[in-house]
Amino acid sequence: MSNFVDEAQLNIRGGDGGAGCISFRRESHTPKGGPDGGDGGSGGDIWLQADRNVASLLSFRDHPHRRAPSGTHGSGNQRHGAAGSDLTVYVPEGTTIRTHNAGDVIADLINHGDRWLAARGGRGGRGNTRFLSNARRAPTFAEQGEYGEERWVELELRLMADAALVGFPNSGKSTLIASVSAAKPKIANYPFTTLVPNLGVVRFQDHEFVLADIPGLIEGAAEGRGLGHRFLRHVERTRVLVVLLDLAPMDGRTPEDQERILLDELGRYRPELLTRPRITIGTKFDVAVFETEYPAISAVTHLGLDEFLGQLGTLIDSAREEEPVSDSYVVHRPDEEGFSVTRDPDGAYRLEGRSAERVVAMADLTNTEALEYIHQRFRKMGVEKALARAGAKEGDLVRIGDVELEYVEGL
Repeated sequence: MSNFVDEAQLNIRGGDGGAGCISFRRESHTPKGGPDGGDGGSGGDIWLQADRNVASLLSFRDHPHRRAPSGTHGSGNQRHGAAGSDLTVYVPEGTTIRTHNAGDVIADLINHGDRWLAARGGRGGRGNTRFLSNARRAPTFAEQGEYGEERWVELELRLMADAALVGFPNSGKSTLIASVSAAKPKIANYPFTTLVPNLGVVRFQDHEFVLADIPGLIEGAAEGRGLGHRFLRHVERTRVLVVLLDLAPMDGRTPEDQERILLDELGRYRPELLTRPRITIGTKFDVAVFETEYPAISAVTHLGLDEFLGQLGTLIDSAREEEPVSDSYVVHRPDEEGFSVTRDPDGAYRLEGRSAERVVAMADLTNTEALEYIHQRFRKMGVEKALARAGAKEGDLVRIGDVELEYVEGL
């Protein structure tokens, strides 16, 4: 079983906020003291961060859930609960995050240290001290902690190698990378031995670079034939392409035909790949049945390897100097403001908007005083007028999140 995983699903949930406390001072000289309930601590956020020391998405394959710590509850004497610490989840450089099912890109973490706020922690509930007013001298309610955000996302890795070996199946890519690096790919004399990319660090003279052995392409890969798209996407972010032409192909295809098909597949997948710096070489020179105008090597006898590695290292150094730092891509989610009123199919009114939903979600709906506070908050927010404009009448059902309330005119 390979340890390289380039696709994964991840379930993330921010920490829950702690509940506010209902408490009153009870001292010998103040038997009926005022409220002193402390606030609950906020839950921790979850961040996804690119890290050059993470090689694949393997850790998410069998363990796809990540949870941030929750905040603790408030207590008496105005002691506030501790906030949950943020959780940083490390992913490889070159990881793209997409929405679950829809597949929309919401973050592209290319460079080491790039980070994205994946799930916010819930806000801590306010203790009853916060609800003291001239009209409410002894509030008997506090807020519950808000639940942390939860979502599924799709993770997709595109390798960040200096050079990628591109060729047909069984064209000698795995043998080459095993010869010039410490990588130990599976090698056999049949097509599709390599089903996942292999990375090797090459050190030659003054050059050091990362070489990727991309699984062999087949005709029609750009349209997704076989595992075409999964293989081709790993070529997108490499600085230099190394096109391998098999001089002893199992199917008898000439080097000219191989080059034409490979470049055609690259161009149809991403036209800009054809402008990428590239080297074209013949492989299996020790058992060649064809000739080629390009330099030829043998990974088995090491014939021509030094010249090839020197040329490749120089080309990579040049590409590094000319390449600007890649920009990361993150979709920022501004805090929602306001609310909206819609109708459900059964005729009930639905109140949507984070600010309005939060008022209800954090309230103790079994407490009469807390219900009165909700009505006061909604009146200040303009919810009552919005429902009336939408046609709500006395006794109509109003849904806010998972909660159903009855509309009362004039509250």
